[in-house]
Amino acid sequence: MNISQLKQEIISYSKVIGIDKIGFTTADTFTEMKNRLIRQQELGYQSGFEEKDIEKRVNPSLIFDQPKSIIAIALAYPSKMSESPQGKKGDRRGIFCRASWGVDYHTILREKLKQLEEFILEKVPEARFKSMVDTGELVDRAVAQRAGIGWSGKNCSIITPEFGSYVYLGEMITNLPFEPDEPMEDQCGSCNKCIDVCPTGALVQGGQLNAQRCIAFLTQTKGFLEEEFRDKLGNRIYGCDTCQTICPKNKGMDFHFHEEMEPDPELAKPRLTPLLTISNREFKDNFGEMSGSWRGKKPIQRNAIIALAHFKEQSSVPELIQVLNEDPRPVIRGTAAWALGKIGGEDASMALEHSNEKETDPDVLNEIEKAIRKTKGEV
Repeated sequence: MNISQLKQEIISYSKVIGIDKIGFTTADTFTEMKNRLIRQQELGYQSGFEEKDIEKRVNPSLIFDQPKSIIAIALAYPSKMSESPQGKKGDRRGIFCRASWGVDYHTILREKLKQLEEFILEKVPEARFKSMVDTGELVDRAVAQRAGIGWSGKNCSIITPEFGSYVYLGEMITNLPFEPDEPMEDQCGSCNKCIDVCPTGALVQGGQLNAQRCIAFLTQTKGFLEEEFRDKLGNRIYGCDTCQTICPKNKGMDFHFHEEMEPDPELAKPRLTPLLTISNREFKDNFGEMSGSWRGKKPIQRNAIIALAHFKEQSSVPELIQVLNEDPRPVIRGTAAWALGKIGGEDASMALEHSNEKETDPDVLNEIEKAIRKTKGEV
């Protein structure tokens, strides 16, 4: 077997099946990443969604028997929506981040990696693989950076010269000893736009993210959102693109190579008020294929309530009152109370007073009492 020729054949085949960029690297330990992860852990900057064992995140030999190399892939996704619906007074809309448009990217990339595996197995039947997308042990960005897909930007995204940072990443550990590609030089230079514009200051410095303050992470949590972040959410109901849209390397980057990534405008920018009372079945039927649905409807509904408060949307007050009175989940009731306090008005004020008399959950009561004080101009 000529490993060099096989590498070229894999690169050619990857283009045929719609992989936009491919790179190869060693299966050596990611030493620099290990130091960074330890520091993140010490600072309490992790999201909690990651693999807990740092060693497994940086040492391929702990998750694969005798690894020789890693193949990294990237697929470019759209940054612009054709016929984007516009929200207006009385008909407000939320927004899912670009990485959640279309079919769940985990599904798309896993299929591409599976096709690659099958292609290689035809050439080398003794080949072994372990493929992963986002939820695997390895740090996708570290693999992609070392494999020459792009450089790790100050916004903590992989930035490619061809597609900017609008790329999904996946990788495959294998027992085949491919020649590694050259990592790419950092091209962020002195630019700090992403750091300067981050709504919550989550980008502590170039390449260092405090996930606990990142809106993309916060929109996926299920509990009460801390008050300091509620006003920062805007109309985002899943994810955040601010550090990408500000990036000069993303200027003019918009690629529509993959039909399954195209957004349904009514799902990517959904009406907010109907989300408050959507059933589990409706949510699954409408949003189930999107990556933004992975945590279920509760965080989306909580964020939709916060977005309506952001707009001070008076027309949503009846629905918010219904949620406050009838929803069985304390987080949703309490967030509705906060929103009513922010929107204000006589109906909201009366509903809060009424609810204050019958509510039993201490967290919800706390939100109701604060909201009542707000409607009276006391805070």
